[in-house]
Amino acid sequence: MTLKIGIVGAGGRMGQANIKAVAAHEGLTLVAAIDRAGAPALGKDAGALAGLEPLGVTIGDDLPALLDAVDAVLDFTAPALTVEVARRVAQKGLIHIIGTTGCSPGDDAAIAAAAEAGARIVKSGNMSLGVNLLAALVKKAAAALDETFDIEVLEMHHRHKVDAPSGTALLLGEAAAEGRDIDLNQHSVRVRDGHTGPREAGSIGFATLRGGGIVGEHSVLFSSMAETITLSHSARDRALFADGAIRAALWAADKPGGLYSMADVLGLSD
Repeated sequence: MTLKIGIVGAGGRMGQANIKAVAAHEGLTLVAAIDRAGAPALGKDAGALAGLEPLGVTIGDDLPALLDAVDAVLDFTAPALTVEVARRVAQKGLIHIIGTTGCSPGDDAAIAAAAEAGARIVKSGNMSLGVNLLAALVKKAAAALDETFDIEVLEMHHRHKVDAPSGTALLLGEAAAEGRDIDLNQHSVRVRDGHTGPREAGSIGFATLRGGGIVGEHSVLFSSMAETITLSHSARDRALFADGAIRAALWAADKPGGLYSMADVLGLSD
C-alpha cells in the first residue's frame, strides 16, 4: 500500500522538510501541498521549492481539495489552522499528524473531539525518537527521585520560534509531572523575575532561550543539594522531525480513529 500524503504549511521550514522526507520514502506519495493565501510558495512546484527535482505537485491554498486527494495530512502549522484541519479530517476519517505547538487547552479539546469523531490523530510536541525516549527517561527519573531533587527544564530554539515554553519543553515537563504524580499546571514555574523568594518545593521550572538558527536544545535537570543529574537532547536537523511524522503516518494507517502520541507510535507508552 502506498500512502497518499498532503502537506499543510508546505512553504515553511518544516513543510519543506516534510516534502523532502515524503519524496525519499518509497511507501509514500506526495499528492497535494498547500500554504496560506498570499504565501510566496503558492504556484511553485513542491519539489523545486524544497530543493529537489520537480514532483509535479503545485502548491495551492485549497484545503478541501487537498483533503479530497489524500490518506494522511502532515501538519506543522499554527493552532487555529490545525484545529480546522482536524475538524475536516474527522469528517473523512483521515490520518492527521500534528506537530503544531502552542495549542491552548481549548485547541487541544477541539483536536480530541475530532479524534473521537473518527480522525486518526497523532499529536506530539516533538516527533523525534530521541526526544520521546528522553521523555520516557524523565518520567522514570522523576518517579525515582523524591522532592529533594528539584526539576528544571531548559530549552533553546531559533530566533523565529513564536511559542514559549516550546512544545518539547512542555512534553518533558508533563513527563516529569506524571512521574511525580502531580498536575503540571499547578506546579510549573514559567517566569522568574525580581524578588521571587526561595524555590517552592516540588515545582517544575522552565527556562526559555531564543537565538540564531538553533533547531532545538533541551535538558532536564534533577538537582539536589549534593548532586545534579542531567538528561538532554540536541536536534541538529529538522529532518528528524519529518522522519518521525512519516513514521507516525505509516503507523496510524491501520489504526482506528483516536488520539495518539509519539509514545504510542514508538511503543513507549505504559
